[in-house]
Amino acid sequence: MKGRLSALTGIAIALMATGAVASEGGLPNPAADWDVLWNKVLWDLVVIGAIFGIAALIMLFKYRATSPDQVGRGPKLSRAQALAWALIPATIFMADDFFMAAKGWTLWNTYRTVPENAMEVKVTGSMWNWEFEYENGIISTYDVDSKEGSGLVVPVGTPVVLRMESIDVIHSFGMATYRVKEDVMPGRITYIWFNPVEAKESWVTCVEFCGTRHSYMYAPVKAVPPAQYEAWVKKMESEA
Repeated sequence: MKGRLSALTGIAIALMATGAVASEGGLPNPAADWDVLWNKVLWDLVVIGAIFGIAALIMLFKYRATSPDQVGRGPKLSRAQALAWALIPATIFMADDFFMAAKGWTLWNTYRTVPENAMEVKVTGSMWNWEFEYENGIISTYDVDSKEGSGLVVPVGTPVVLRMESIDVIHSFGMATYRVKEDVMPGRITYIWFNPVEAKESWVTCVEFCGTRHSYMYAPVKAVPPAQYEAWVKKMESEA
């Protein structure tokens, strides 16, 4: 039993020690960091669950009653032994909890620290639409009924910070692909940032119930190569 516990403990320590802060082009990548931390949490739960499961099964069979009238007796422990059996396991598992909490705070700091070269987009939420205004004055939207509009278009390789405000009720801007979510409130500007490291199309949805058409409040998020982004900007400027 001791050998199995030692092996599982070693695996847990090795898994938690791996996974440096992910970065793309020298910049942090919050989405990748989130995935790393989530994998650590899952492995942490698996290893701890396996340790307790194996210990429970061993004790279940080793100390099971052999007759109906048999009464078990616990070992007599000194005060030092009792304290050791209580405090040492508690200290080990609390250290693990504090370690994971520290990793969570590190990730939180990454999410709240916007890179200096981030492109800024103003986001306005309203029932039931997202409006994206760029620094050059371009405004992009998306109509879910007609499927017209570009939604949020960003260049690959450039971090993007979204400054967000609502003009009516509380909404919540959620992009599952980039592992970000932030409430959008009237009278207050909130922000999130993400790093589109590859060309892909995903979606932003409102993840805070905001009325009868809440489920229709979504828009595409298109991360495109820089040249394609510049072509889109020129097209939007000419149409405006």
